[in-house]
Amino acid sequence: MNRILGLDVGTKTVGVAVSDPFGWTAQGLEIIPINEAKKEFGLERLGAIIEEYEVEKVIIGLPKHMNGTLGERAEASKAYGDLVIEKFAVPVEYEDERLTTAQANRMMIEEGDVSRNKRKKVIDKIAAMMILQNYLDRQEKAKGDI
Repeated sequence: MNRILGLDVGTKTVGVAVSDPFGWTAQGLEIIPINEAKKEFGLERLGAIIEEYEVEKVIIGLPKHMNGTLGERAEASKAYGDLVIEKFAVPVEYEDERLTTAQANRMMIEEGDVSRNKRKKVIDKIAAMMILQNYLDRQEKAKGDI
């Protein structure tokens, strides 16, 4: 059964999450190292994940400003989405990711006082999971509204 991938795109890493086969829950998968400045986007690893999980759609976090406008990071996320569409011919949608990294940090601190160093190593994966879960929840709610 096909799955949906969630990505949290940064300048140095891409956090990756994947849905369960039913599209109900998101699980953090891994963090792909990238180097935006050198135009190294981790597409080889991303392609392997897309193939392994038979991904039917990719959801990319869109970091909007608090007033809803798009800034430089949002443009970078859209450019990454264009690369994904071009290279893998898979549909891409964007999910508002305002506050997901802050939520992820707060969650880890509350869950067990995870050290700053450990948080840094998993934050992007958790943010990707939250982006994807928000998308999945919205889809489920939309089905219920019909």
